[in-house]
Amino acid sequence: MNYSLTGQVEIDLPLSKVDESISWDGAERKYHSSYWNTPVVSNVSKPTLAVYQADEPNGTAVIICPGGGLYALSIDSEGNDVAKWLNKRGFTAFVLKYRLVPTNGDATAEIAQDGANVLTKAGMILPLAVEDGLNAIRHVRENAGKYQVDPQKIGIIGFSAGGAVTMGVTYAYDKLSRPDFIGPIYAWMDVVGEKEPPSDAPPLFALCASDDPLQLAPASVKLYSDWLAKEIPAELHMYSKGGHGFGMRKQNLPTDFWINRFSDWLTAQGFTKE
Repeated sequence: MNYSLTGQVEIDLPLSKVDESISWDGAERKYHSSYWNTPVVSNVSKPTLAVYQADEPNGTAVIICPGGGLYALSIDSEGNDVAKWLNKRGFTAFVLKYRLVPTNGDATAEIAQDGANVLTKAGMILPLAVEDGLNAIRHVRENAGKYQVDPQKIGIIGFSAGGAVTMGVTYAYDKLSRPDFIGPIYAWMDVVGEKEPPSDAPPLFALCASDDPLQLAPASVKLYSDWLAKEIPAELHMYSKGGHGFGMRKQNLPTDFWINRFSDWLTAQGFTKE
């Protein structure tokens, strides 16, 4: 156990799946990306889970997977800031730093330079990142009493590449690592590929903006349609404006309040009370 730069307790997760062809040079890095104009973490080789314990826990846990193309993590606007908002409303939140593509300098510059290779590199690291997500759920469920959460109210949400991790978890869970709800937020599904929902798939909350420059909106619609076809509870929010990667950033648009809609949905699904 150690402490993150935010002062939160940070739990080391096991490396239960490895790929000998992937190696990292040096430690993970945290810096302000001039490309994305936000703090990021890159070169993550050892997955961790930062714990945001609520003062008055409502019994529901939310594991948060920041995005960043599997090259970096938008650690504040799609991670810590989400956790803090949820924390104030009684949710016990966990920010997952999953394994990323090895990079040597500014990962956000590297992803811009890699072009067509991005999908290949991201595809190689995704199984490891998904395993980190599965282990995060296992950890929270095994320690539900310590965290004051209901072991049947543990969900996972993710942004962009974090949405890919979220959906990878959804297609690969076992009994101990099954999320009780999922929230793919402008999920990058190209790297995941076409898959069918499991027969016991958890309720889904999907969200995107129609003007997403990465053209991710159709994939969110498809997720919703897949869940609907299997008669699994699903909700979709498609905003006309918002772009990509907004997370908790304010744009004076309806997307500024997406997290309120997520909280409303959790209440409607019975994971919290009014």
